Amino acid sequence: MSGAAGPRLVGMNDNATTTGTTRTASAATTTATTSGLLTGKVTLITGAGRGIGAAAARLFAREGARVLLAARTEAQLKAVTEEIRAAGGTADHMVCDLADPASVRAAVDRAVELYGRLDAAFNNGAAGQPPGPMDQLSQADFDEVCAVNLKGPWLAMNAEVAAIRATARHGAIVNTSSVGSLMANPQLPAYGATKAALNSLTASAAATYGPEGIRVNAIAPGTTLTEMLLEWDERSPGTIEHLNSQTPLGRAAAPEEIAEAAAWLLSDRASYVTGTVLRVDGGMRA
Repeated sequence: MSGAAGPRLVGMNDNATTTGTTRTASAATTTATTSGLLTGKVTLITGAGRGIGAAAARLFAREGARVLLAARTEAQLKAVTEEIRAAGGTADHMVCDLADPASVRAAVDRAVELYGRLDAAFNNGAAGQPPGPMDQLSQADFDEVCAVNLKGPWLAMNAEVAAIRATARHGAIVNTSSVGSLMANPQLPAYGATKAALNSLTASAAATYGPEGIRVNAIAPGTTLTEMLLEWDERSPGTIEHLNSQTPLGRAAAPEEIAEAAAWLLSDRASYVTGTVLRVDGGMRA
């Protein structure tokens, strides 16, 4: 994969770790506040083992939420959970496969079992695809991306809405989309297509559950310094630099910056916001 292909790799940034950012994760994990943006809210976070999901778990706990972290890799979940607890936050974790309906329902049920309610959910987990033209993508890879990135959030939202309805009575859900859902994405066609479909599913859920007081939004991150992107840049040097050249702010985001947008949308300060896809892209699609 050549450096010239870099600008077509936008969007696969949901679920990885980061280094070298302009903001440090340590500042987000040193203390847990007793009063914050999400104080008192029980929040489920999928894809929480690394990257944006892990940053969100740390931030949400610092902002006063009780969090349940869900992802497929237990070692990563355990590490983030212990970090949150050491900082004074309330957290637990559960292994969850978004492609497995029973696993998704079990994670939602676990949050209610642990904390007595569900107020909010950040559906961040996703599967990537091998970059390349769509005729070179295997059917197995296509099926996996669709199962995790579209069916997964559909399953999660169904279970989350039921839990919010039965316990908190009103709440908020945020799905992680991608700036790649808002443009042609020749190198990541299946990924971009599932994220575009997720935007539509988000809007439909917002219209359906708004009358019950359940808000549903999505965020569309731009270039984000996740493990996945750093690996691409290692294979194709200059990828991140090229993407940054297309971004008015001139740099990539730290996962913590994406998490901040999700936290606001889940909070009561966004009480009149639903059905939107919030670009967090440094102006890339301005």
